[in-house]
Amino acid sequence: MFPAGAGWGRLVRARPAHTAAPHAGTSRRHHADGSHVGEGRDGQVDLSITRADHGNRTVVHLGGEIDVYTAPLVREKLDEQIQAGRTDLVVDLTDVTFLDSTGLGVLVGRLKLARTRGGSMRLVGTDDRVLKVFAITGLDKVFEIHPDVESALAAGVAPAETS
Repeated sequence: MFPAGAGWGRLVRARPAHTAAPHAGTSRRHHADGSHVGEGRDGQVDLSITRADHGNRTVVHLGGEIDVYTAPLVREKLDEQIQAGRTDLVVDLTDVTFLDSTGLGVLVGRLKLARTRGGSMRLVGTDDRVLKVFAITGLDKVFEIHPDVESALAAGVAPAETS
């Protein structure tokens, strides 16, 4: 469990080196929060997960690949937020380089869970390869997908919340 208002980060080596996917990159990008996304020295794919609270909204930033190896950790971290009552979620996929059906399933499941608890889940994404997965599956009609975190946070804000 993470205290309210506290950010958290996690860098995960999620895939054994012998199963490194052909779409795994070799570059490494550093973020302001110190996490990074890229392929490790041993060929394992890294996944970064960080979170930041914005009032009663929580932004979960994901980076790297969300696939059969990393999706369970994404599910765990989103479930932790929902179980803690942080059900108004924004999931930032801006730094996601690959998303498979397992990752989609996790996002759909967390959307349903958040909604059953009176919450919502908005996505942020601009990568054409990732957005195409939502379009092909029709999930672009299910999820609110925004071009940036600011517009996702502003969506659905009641007038009393903005004053």
